[in-house]
Amino acid sequence: MRGGNRLAGARVLVTGGSSGIGAATAHAMAAHGAEVTITGRDPARLAAVAARTGGRAVLCDLLAGGGPADLVAAAGPVDVLVAAAGAGWAGAFTAMPPEGIDRLVRLNLTVPMLLTRLLLPGMIAAGRGHVVLISSIAGAVGVPGEAAYSAAKAGLVMFAEALRHELRTPGAPGVSVVLPGAVATPFFTRRGTPYTRRHPAPVPPERVARAVVAAVETSRPESYVPAWLAFPARLRGAAPAVYRLPARRAGGSA
Repeated sequence: MRGGNRLAGARVLVTGGSSGIGAATAHAMAAHGAEVTITGRDPARLAAVAARTGGRAVLCDLLAGGGPADLVAAAGPVDVLVAAAGAGWAGAFTAMPPEGIDRLVRLNLTVPMLLTRLLLPGMIAAGRGHVVLISSIAGAVGVPGEAAYSAAKAGLVMFAEALRHELRTPGAPGVSVVLPGAVATPFFTRRGTPYTRRHPAPVPPERVARAVVAAVETSRPESYVPAWLAFPARLRGAAPAVYRLPARRAGGSA
């Protein structure tokens, strides 16, 4: 949404809305007057978030055949898409099962692209709208032990960049990407490998949700959470050789 439009009355679809960043974003959007639809696979948690936000819950497995199309049909008109559903995997890439690579890339990259493709025509026709893609600092710098995850999240960054070049006409939908570092959510437990680094400390998901809201309200192209993460990302882009030396020493998970 551009031209100073606010979220009041906007129809917002949040994937991964039953917990973590998705749930926090649903709360933040509702607090700004948006009409929120959340989707996920856990009916109890989804219903609880919907009840707290006054939103609507749509139970959906985005990896099932026709999942993205079924969700769009159930959601109805959408002004703002927040693609927050995602999954991780940690360990040596050579130990990652091929089917795990496929599922991770589909959920983190292909599904957001499909949802965007399905929803963009309606936004363009309405002359308003916004897409927010939740990437990761892993997609900007690459993280050892998370090769497939880093690749998928990097794909979102380039997808957003390319779309912004395409959507340059007046009234075209905005496209933003939010790149969090470690976030205090069930993400690490679900991937099977806990987050053990002392620095950087995980940030609360509400902090990421505030960045999502700000991205929509200001049409901000990229947001790092916390903001200082933009420095290593830009250092890698401007001087990769300089970046790689301390990165190899640090190692670990982002």
